[in-house]
Amino acid sequence: MPRRNNRVLVREAAQALENFKYEVASELGVNYNGTDPGALSSRQNGYVGGIMVKRMIQAAESSLSGKGGPKPI
Repeated sequence: MPRRNNRVLVREAAQALENFKYEVASELGVNYNGTDPGALSSRQNGYVGGIMVKRMIQAAESSLSGKGGPKPI
């Protein structure tokens, strides 16, 4: 199995990513508050992560195109 290196390179970004995760989860109706995300199904956690990546890519593309839009995290 390949080794995964999922560490945050910028410490200040760790809390922003955590907040972003909870924001996306609440928008999708996944209850992270009061529960351990590890207790949820991989489908629920994967859905939240997928939406997070999609939004980060959209933010990066819009900032590179100069159209403004949402600011990257």
